[in-house]
This record gives sequence, structure tokens and C-alpha cells, in this order.
Amino acid sequence: MVVTIVMVLLSWEDSPKMVSYSKWDGVGTSGQKNGEVYCPKTSPHIGTQINISFPLELTLAQVQEKNPLVVRGGGYRPLDCKAQQRTAIIIPHRAREQHLRFLLHYLHPFLQRQQLSYRIYVIHQAGDYTFNKARLMNVGFREAMSDEDWDCLFFHDVDLIPEDDRNTYMCDSSPKHVAIAIDKFDYKLPYEKYFGGVTAFTPDQYRKINGFPNNYWGWGCEDDDIEIRVSLAGMPTARPSLEVGHYKMIKHKRDKGNPDNPQRWAVLNMTHQMWRQDGMNTLEYELLNRADLPLYTNITVNIGTKAGLHSPPQMLLSPVHPTAEAPAKDGK
Repeated sequence: MVVTIVMVLLSWEDSPKMVSYSKWDGVGTSGQKNGEVYCPKTSPHIGTQINISFPLELTLAQVQEKNPLVVRGGGYRPLDCKAQQRTAIIIPHRAREQHLRFLLHYLHPFLQRQQLSYRIYVIHQAGDYTFNKARLMNVGFREAMSDEDWDCLFFHDVDLIPEDDRNTYMCDSSPKHVAIAIDKFDYKLPYEKYFGGVTAFTPDQYRKINGFPNNYWGWGCEDDDIEIRVSLAGMPTARPSLEVGHYKMIKHKRDKGNPDNPQRWAVLNMTHQMWRQDGMNTLEYELLNRADLPLYTNITVNIGTKAGLHSPPQMLLSPVHPTAEAPAKDGK
């Protein structure tokens, strides 16, 4: 296979896109606008709690079969009304195929029951250098917004499964933190300012905080950095109730290539000084491959190293997208 490498040196401002048909403050409960019928703000198809299990034999083909209305690239639109919002789901990824299958298995029907127009983007870090989740989030924002002027973007850890239909994947008038009650933390916030797992921003909110930081290599503190950025930008945090914001975490060992970041606290302590200098306005990456797969849009990128952006020959030996049915390396 010949892989075309495209250098993307990003500027802060996004180029204009199509006019959005529905922003977060929306239209009425289920009224018409410009002759088009909008879906109700509360979908009649949602239930309450979802029973979550992790069948090890699950395949992507089975997930695809159960979601026949999902179009290639992982997109969906309601058939009988126009969605209140259009939501892009951004999932940072590397070597987590089993977790991705589980998430797609539950997330597609979850979003469809909410009558959302949506598309799922999996942002795959090529190579074996230390993982950088936050930088992949920024890549996801840029790539998703190049497709469509999304009303809302959800930034979603691959190992978290929503457990309640009422946890709507729509944006609010302020940045939104929805994974507030994870089973790993006994379904309560681990600490007051916790802002990790699953978060949501409108494009304007995301630009206002300058996106995620780019300089957190390895595990830890990038979510705390975001919470500080939201506060410094003068925005409050929106959250669902503890009852609704339930998530089940897929049990797994720490990923190879994602060790504890020994510099994380030092970097976090500089957030107040650096948040305007490190983010979307300093993002660099190389687009290695973009593919519309049956259940999601896969975007494989080289995000470089601490030393900067580069593409050594061995990096091209990495898969250009996650193997659809890679053997599981961790259990339930």
C-alpha cells in the first residue's frame, strides 16, 4: 500500500464552513423552522438505564449488522425529523481494538435513540512513541470541522460506556462534563474539579480555551489542564445529575506506550501562563491515512515526539488504521 503523507501545519482560525442549521439553543420543543420539522428536544425513543456487558466474541461485523442505518464513515441522521444538534464524537485511539468494538456496539444505538445527527471519528496515533491523548483530541477537532460545521463535539475515552439514555450527547451553553459517575470511582466524582473521560464543547467554546494542550506525553493531568482552561476562559461547567451521568469503564491494564507522565504536575502548574501559547494555535501533525470505514471515520496521524514533528521510516510500518478484528490482549 502507498501511503500519502500530508503535512498539516495548523493555524488558529478555522476556514468558514457551511451554515449550521441548529445550534445548542435550538428551536421549540418539536416545532418547524423554515418548513422543516425538528426532532423534539427530548427524544421519545430514549429509556433510562442501559444494561452493559462485554461479550468477548463481539465482532465489528455484528455491530454493523445491528446498525443498518449507519452510513459509511460512522454517520447517521434521523429519518423522520431534523436533529436538534449535529454531534461529532472524537475518540483518541491506539491498540485498543477490543475496547473500540465495545464502545461502538453501545454508542451507535445510544446516539440513534437520542435522534441526533452524528459521526464518529477515531483518531489513531501511528508509531510506538509515547501516547498523547490531548494532541489527538486537537487533531480530531480540526479534521471533524473540515467535514462539517458541527454544533457539538464530544471528546470520548474509548473505555467508557454510557449507562443511561438520558445522558444526552448535545452541547450546552457552557462546556459540558458528562462522565461524572464512573463505576471505577463508585459512581461519584473522584474530586470536585474532575473533568475527564467524556467532555463536550461547541466549536466556539473549544476555540475559546485554545483546545487541549499538546505537551502532555503519557498518562495524567491533561483533563485537569482542560478544567483550568475552561475556568480561565470565564466559562462555568455544565454537568448532568449523578444519577444520569453513569459510565462503566472497561477493565484493562495500563496500555503499553502510555506510562505515567513524570512531568505532568510541572506542566499543569504552568497552565495559567501557557494555555494561550499551547493548544490549537500550535498544533502540528502529519495526516497518514483517512478512511471511511463502515462504523467510523478512521484518521491515522503522526503527531511526532517531544522533540517535534517528524516521520522516521519505522513509523510507516504501523497500521494505517486499527485492525478490525485484532486479537484481544486484555480481558473483560
